Amino acid sequence: MKHRAIIVDDERLARTEMRRLLAEHDELVVVGDAEDLSEAIELIGKEKPDLVFLDIQLSNENGFDLLDQVELRLNVIFVTAFDAYAIRAFEVNAIDYLVKPVNPERLAKSIKRLSETKKEKVEPDLRKLEYEDRLFLEFGSRSGFLKVNTIKCIAADGDYTQVFTEDGKKHLVAKTLKEWQARLPEKHFVRIHRSAIVNLEFIEKVESWFGRTFQIYLRAMSTPLPVSRRYAAELKRRFN
Repeated sequence: MKHRAIIVDDERLARTEMRRLLAEHDELVVVGDAEDLSEAIELIGKEKPDLVFLDIQLSNENGFDLLDQVELRLNVIFVTAFDAYAIRAFEVNAIDYLVKPVNPERLAKSIKRLSETKKEKVEPDLRKLEYEDRLFLEFGSRSGFLKVNTIKCIAADGDYTQVFTEDGKKHLVAKTLKEWQARLPEKHFVRIHRSAIVNLEFIEKVESWFGRTFQIYLRAMSTPLPVSRRYAAELKRRFN
């Protein structure tokens, strides 16, 4: 089965060149292209692609914003001229990035990686995250970006986790608490219970509780979270 791909780039010549390069790959079919986010959203709704070659800088728009505005789960290969922050964001968790002008051999590697990821569920890059990083994640039936520094707390939910963010939203993510703990920056995040991790920046109050344990209150969350005895010592150490 071929991947249905679209190209999003504000430069007509760049879109034409990408079409030419992709014509060499039988595993892909380009079903359309767009020069801005509104065109891209309309095209995605119409063609239901599973892959987008996405430029970062679109005139006065940011390519990242596209993924917050569509409900369809998309594989993304970023295309960028020089945006180092976007490249770093991609390296955290996405299919691949390409630097303009696109090298045909580098493009072939990206497409191969896409196929391997789909067939073999290749293990993602597991380097430690930094506080300013963005994660590209699947939220149920859609995909999008999540900034690490907006995470207030993460709660275990079976093989998934519920991620609570500063805007009051809750996201169900296919990652275990153990996976989050291995990657989140230790300076900012601490495990407080076998089923919860919190961002220290959002802690408003720590109260003593029974059994020489604690409970903590996070900003804009009315219900306190328990700190188990096992993790209480680490939390106290962070505040000393």
